[in-house]
Amino acid sequence: MSEADHGATLATYAEALRLQIDSALAEYCNLAPGCPAKLREAISYSLLAPGKRLRPMLVLLAAEACGGEVPGAMPAACAVEMVHAYSLIHDDLPAMDDDDLRRGRPTCHKVFGEALAILAGDALLALAFQVLARDVRPPATAAACCAALAEAAGPCQLVGGQADDILAQRASQARNACDLALLESIHRRKTGAMIRVSLRLGAMIAGAGDGQFDALDRYGQCVGLAFQITDDLLDVQSTSDELGKAAGKDAARGKLTYPSLLGQQQSAQRAAALVAEACQAVECFGPRAQPLVALARYVLARKR
Repeated sequence: MSEADHGATLATYAEALRLQIDSALAEYCNLAPGCPAKLREAISYSLLAPGKRLRPMLVLLAAEACGGEVPGAMPAACAVEMVHAYSLIHDDLPAMDDDDLRRGRPTCHKVFGEALAILAGDALLALAFQVLARDVRPPATAAACCAALAEAAGPCQLVGGQADDILAQRASQARNACDLALLESIHRRKTGAMIRVSLRLGAMIAGAGDGQFDALDRYGQCVGLAFQITDDLLDVQSTSDELGKAAGKDAARGKLTYPSLLGQQQSAQRAAALVAEACQAVECFGPRAQPLVALARYVLARKR
């Protein structure tokens, strides 16, 4: 099979996984009667919005790489996407990034109002842990998954990274080498933590060994940073229509980004080097690493 044929096969498999993820997420949106209809609508609007499903796909691919199966890892995959959706709802609020578009559609607060958007985010965060605790087996693995996801989404990781991102924007500090260290610290937490924990959850559910955890964690660190560098580049190189959200906002806000510190060419080179390192990290999985390699290369080549 040629490289092009192999790539097409992997793309077809990834699309099949995405459809399974979307179906499972839709099932989880069938909430009990106690959930107000408008809140359910806001939850579904955000959780089921068209997207790459990168993080839940990483859960499933990590589980398969470690010898596990998709059905057993699907609840964890959905839980990760719920936390991701909650974070996007809150990030888009006027008090945070103040965005009107997300994935080519009006953001949750533009459609449902700020109060209901906040509540939809709160509900998704709680639902994620309900799904993990109830649907992951055995119970000891479910508890470990809850702890890992809570840490990744908490004050020292996702939330802490977002806080530092906001504070850095407000500081109006001179751009220097210290800012690059701060920027990488922000994105290892704000973006990278959820990518790393996605891989970790899949490995935990599959009963991975220490070497497999280490390989996946290194892969996740590299892919997480590469994803953010590519995101920063797309903000300055793409149109709003291409991105599905407002383009050029980072520069307008004086936001700390890789292109603003390193320039576009050096940023692109750094992202490519990180993806190459990620692919090397998972060579230990042999043929089962191929979907992870394809996904890492997609992160570099994506257009939105």
